[in-house]
Amino acid sequence: MQFENTYTGLPDRFYARVTPAVVPKPTLLAWNPQLAGDLGLGRLGDDSERLAGLFSGNEMLPGAEPIALAYAGHQFGNFVPQLGDGRALLLGEVLDVGTGRRWDIQLKGSGQTPYSRRGDGKAAIGPVIREYLVSEAMHRLGVPTTRSLAAVATGEEVLRDERLPGAVLTRVASSHIRVGTFEYFAARRDREALQQLTDYAIQRHYPEVTEAAAPALAFFARVVEAQARLVAHWMSIGFIHGVMNTDNTAISGETIDYGPCAFMDEFDYRKVFSSIDQFGRYAYGRQAAIAHWNLARLADCLLLLDERPSEFEQVLGGFQDLFEAQFLQRMAGKLGLQSVKEGDDALVNAWLQLMQDRELDFTLSFRALAERAEADGTLVFGEFEQRWRRRLGQQSADAAEVRSHMNGVNPLYIPRNHQVERAIEAAVAGEMSVFEELLRVLQQPFDEQPGLEAYAEPPRPAERVTQTFCGT
Repeated sequence: MQFENTYTGLPDRFYARVTPAVVPKPTLLAWNPQLAGDLGLGRLGDDSERLAGLFSGNEMLPGAEPIALAYAGHQFGNFVPQLGDGRALLLGEVLDVGTGRRWDIQLKGSGQTPYSRRGDGKAAIGPVIREYLVSEAMHRLGVPTTRSLAAVATGEEVLRDERLPGAVLTRVASSHIRVGTFEYFAARRDREALQQLTDYAIQRHYPEVTEAAAPALAFFARVVEAQARLVAHWMSIGFIHGVMNTDNTAISGETIDYGPCAFMDEFDYRKVFSSIDQFGRYAYGRQAAIAHWNLARLADCLLLLDERPSEFEQVLGGFQDLFEAQFLQRMAGKLGLQSVKEGDDALVNAWLQLMQDRELDFTLSFRALAERAEADGTLVFGEFEQRWRRRLGQQSADAAEVRSHMNGVNPLYIPRNHQVERAIEAAVAGEMSVFEELLRVLQQPFDEQPGLEAYAEPPRPAERVTQTFCGT
């Protein structure tokens, strides 16, 4: 691995240099060879003992400069002026061997940092397994996301509600710069650092705005667009992030920090899974509104550099239209429509209302609707199906083409909560085969996989998961 670190070139107040904690008995649980090859790690081979040592933090890769990043954040609407990486270390940055794109390599669960706030800095195996499965599933679904390179058991226990096996996740991201990173310096009125951060973020993620007349404003517009696309994509697949704090909002437009996240089974606009979201702030149907709120906090920070409140307000005001256009485009495609026409928003809303009224499974209902494209006889989906068929008749695609298209954009397999919990329970008991099979299934989310149909099924009543947990 050839590290080419740039974040450490920023002033010391952006981060703290930290050495990962030594763990007693690192054991490789999972390794992502495809991602490793993209990052130039193919030459490490498949020596599980060496990989466990490297990605537990016991052994440093040459050129690594481990740092914990400083940031602040609004957590459930309440501002915390200092958060930072309390259990994570950025090892360094590498360039993708194919595209030259820059990636962060980060350890999660690697021990205490100056930002740990009395936490142990460690991770239990459950959250590591959850993030590995869900982030890789999101990647296969085409959602911008951080990814998982390795999972390593540490051979020690961590204390949460009970004693659990410890683990370390290696996460890959296009950066770990968050809205909360900007808030950290804005709260301190540190305009110099805020300008340096903005310049760095522009150069790393949106270099095309470097020469704009108002770079900070142009940068903000790009972040607004990226977040509108991201949240629309989440909602089109029934994903609920669960904890959309500003410190969990990446300016890159990637999904980051898979804590109490979940995919819906039956559709409910008000669905909440996170055990700490008692008032539904981050419910499925509120995710766009929260993204807008988080972007307003970023605008507050950037206004310290560029006092154009009306221009920033105008850009922010465009978020809802951007989101709605993206969401409609995705949902129209999921309904088999070749393009968006006037009235399609009403058709989408009628479908969502039908799913809510009948408490239909979000994922499987689209697949069932695809089968209706070539079916005759009784209308399974009632009056909506009649409207849908009339709309399909306005386009050139025949029924077989519609069905094929719908099955190509509507997944059959998602990381359902009960299946993820099965994998976690088995991993806690020392058995990784359940995780491995689920991971293989999720790598082909749109394809029928004979013999593995159970992974597509919703949970039985005894298997239902109604709450998910952060794990810290």
